Amino acid sequence: MQYSSISDIYEANTSVRTKLKQALASVNEQQAKVRPDGENWSIAEVAEHVSIVGNGMYRICAKLLSKAEAAGQSSDGAIDLTTFGARIGEIAEIKLEAPELVRPTGTKSIEESLASLDETENSFRALLPIFEKFTTDPAKFPHPYLGDMTAVEWLAMYGLHEGRHLRQIKNILKKMG
Repeated sequence: MQYSSISDIYEANTSVRTKLKQALASVNEQQAKVRPDGENWSIAEVAEHVSIVGNGMYRICAKLLSKAEAAGQSSDGAIDLTTFGARIGEIAEIKLEAPELVRPTGTKSIEESLASLDETENSFRALLPIFEKFTTDPAKFPHPYLGDMTAVEWLAMYGLHEGRHLRQIKNILKKMG
């Protein structure tokens, strides 16, 4: 995870999103609902979870950026995610339990989750100029496993979270043969 600018994070997130959409597009209706041995969620449920979390991350970023904008905290464009990267590394391979708030209901199709993901992606695009103009370092919002995070860290986490679940989807597909 090497980011030197907000644009780098957006590019990485777009790349992961493209791969996630491609993987989900290859899943048929029957595959979407299967829970192979060792898996708590089906692919449709993983997609629903990713869409719920993505929307939540957008709302967190918008709130933190709003605070920065109201305080007039201009950014020089520099970002440093060294500490965040170390914290991410600590949980990268650990299976985490999703908080109740972001667990899938099992009622959404992959198509519905993809539509929600597209809406969130468009909302994040609208935040780009605000991310580039204002610093959010003083304002933070807690993550259940990583502690307090800035909007820039949440933005990076947005793509990393999708990447984590893209790997999960690929593993589920392998188990189905």
